[in-house]
Amino acid sequence: MPIRKCFITVAAASVLAIAISLLGVAPSATAETLNFKMFNHMTKAETVPIADVGGHIISLSVREGVTVFGNGEWAWSKSTTVRDLVKGAGTGDAYTTYTFLDGSTITMHRKGKIEATSQGDPSAATWTGDIVNGTGRFQGVKGTVTFSTKILPPEKGEPGGKTLSEGTLVYTVPGK
Repeated sequence: MPIRKCFITVAAASVLAIAISLLGVAPSATAETLNFKMFNHMTKAETVPIADVGGHIISLSVREGVTVFGNGEWAWSKSTTVRDLVKGAGTGDAYTTYTFLDGSTITMHRKGKIEATSQGDPSAATWTGDIVNGTGRFQGVKGTVTFSTKILPPEKGEPGGKTLSEGTLVYTVPGK
């Protein structure tokens, strides 16, 4: 009888310990992958020449456009970018906010490498970055972004060329 009582006590204590440990584990969010295509145009630009080598500029620009996601959703995108270019090639540092139809947003910070044509016009870029904020259904979002961009030559009167981008967001939202 004492052995049976001891066995029941150990079994009950084990079940209790397992139950407590499972209660302490928060369900982890599953990472989601969302492919997108983005088209935008430059709405503002300020360029300052740097006197160290020919063709060196620093520019600050704002781009706006539409992003269409692989799940059928779309969002308005607005990007602010600082570029450091020599003869059209160099680096970029940008923040982009996607505003969805329901008002939810995702903001990312990204850095990239910009390529140029032989004439010194920016022609393409590759970007990587992190999601830094979300609102609405994206409150607490975390994740990364990667994409590539084709830069079209500017038309007469435009401050910069339009861009076509394709990329991927990988993200998690708490509680989802």
